[in-house]
Amino acid sequence: MIIGGLQKLTLIDFPDRLAATVFLAGCSFRCPWCYSSELVLPEKIGKHPTISEKEFFDFLKEKQGLLDGVVICGGEPTTDNNLPDFAKKIKEFGYAIKLDTNGTNPAMLENLIDKILVDYIAMDIKAPFAAKFEILNPKFGISNYERAVGVKVDLEKIRKSVKIIKNSGIDYEFRSTVVPGIHTKEDIIQIAKDISPAKKYYLQNFRPEKTLDPKFEKIRPYRREYLLEIQKAISPFFDICRIR
Repeated sequence: MIIGGLQKLTLIDFPDRLAATVFLAGCSFRCPWCYSSELVLPEKIGKHPTISEKEFFDFLKEKQGLLDGVVICGGEPTTDNNLPDFAKKIKEFGYAIKLDTNGTNPAMLENLIDKILVDYIAMDIKAPFAAKFEILNPKFGISNYERAVGVKVDLEKIRKSVKIIKNSGIDYEFRSTVVPGIHTKEDIIQIAKDISPAKKYYLQNFRPEKTLDPKFEKIRPYRREYLLEIQKAISPFFDICRIR
């Protein structure tokens, strides 16, 4: 595993847990608004400081009894085939695990769930599933997802991951970062329809800081009032729908 960072304490990222967050390098997406390019772009990953697995597990051993959870995020953790072994080692120290994922690897999600290696999953939904940008020749069409994440996307895998998570029996949430120029109110309403019914859906306002595409640093986030309008419109689809 390439560990690109360790947040030694978080009170908000793992519901009802005192947790640490470990950041794994590598990602299957190239979202232009991403603010963790050092964990996404290969040319930056190679230059970014890393933490050894020994150092990480020494930290977990030291914090036994003080922390009770570990958040595994990225990048995209499921791109690394060693993730199940990594999660198993964390579990052996007695920690609950929350996984942050973009849903591109449903087979990995099934593996982790079947082996009881994850206790909570947060999946980012980047755009509506239906195609929006249609032209005469479908060969050159682009889906909402591809426009949002900057790469080709197998939407069937995204849909499958949503289904796996909802049927897993473990706690979960879905979430979307709302980005001007990428998402409108209608887009988020469509996302809500695409993934509903579901337990929890969170809206996260875009932050224009050190974005993967520097042009996005000049984009002004939506006003909170606009997000509140969206929240009101989609709340009936979920048990919990909130703005972060």
